[in-house]
Amino acid sequence: MQTIIVDDKSAVVSMLQRILKRVDPAGTHTGYTEADNALQDAAHMRIDAAFLDIEMPGTDGVTLAKKLQQLQPLINIIFITGHTEYMPDAFSIYASDYIMKPVTEQAVVRALSHLRYHAAPQPAQHSLQVQCFGSFEVFHAGKPLKFTRQKCKELFAYLIDRHGAVCSNDMIIGNLWPDDSPTETRKSMVRTIITELAKTLRQADAETVLIRMQGGISVDVNRLDCDYYRFLNGDPLALHAFHGEYMTQYAFAEETRAALWQQLPAAE
Repeated sequence: MQTIIVDDKSAVVSMLQRILKRVDPAGTHTGYTEADNALQDAAHMRIDAAFLDIEMPGTDGVTLAKKLQQLQPLINIIFITGHTEYMPDAFSIYASDYIMKPVTEQAVVRALSHLRYHAAPQPAQHSLQVQCFGSFEVFHAGKPLKFTRQKCKELFAYLIDRHGAVCSNDMIIGNLWPDDSPTETRKSMVRTIITELAKTLRQADAETVLIRMQGGISVDVNRLDCDYYRFLNGDPLALHAFHGEYMTQYAFAEETRAALWQQLPAAE
């Protein structure tokens, strides 16, 4: 199970993480003391249950819960608080449970056994997480992957956009340097970029994502956790996460962006 804990007190976050690791040792339990950081991560990672403090400076727990539900409609909300007067607000947004402080392990077990939405099966673990909605970003171990040059990142984005289709050097040049012709100099540059990209992926234990063959290169779509691919597979969270922005920094993505818009109404 994937859970998050959001409380402005780090001691409460640490305590809940310890409890969750005992009751669900195979799960991932991430803690936050800042609501904005939790929202940022929720935009690109699946969350089964969120343990939220109702009283926090800046953003109260009920407001945070509503924002999380907009990102992930099937998220289970479990409020933690020291005051019962918040119960009506909490259950008005269909929270799964309401835990009074001090939090006990028995209360956490009870909450997890009465979730409103069943926890999603854990997907295959991939070393790379690819974000296409909004700007294109690649993450390894929760941190942005560092590419040796911007063209390496752009090439990887283009291969992701092609969804496993084999791309020749001429195709790559036409999309990464649309104003240039496929000269030998450009083809040599493409070979260099591919080599550097492979090295970067190797360092992230993900070189097998690239499929290199005579005449072209592609990506293995089954070795990536990618919001765009989950959208194509009908994942409701990915469908909900798309708001019209797709690889916004790359012109070659415009055709796919338009196609996603066309698919969205039928999907919803």
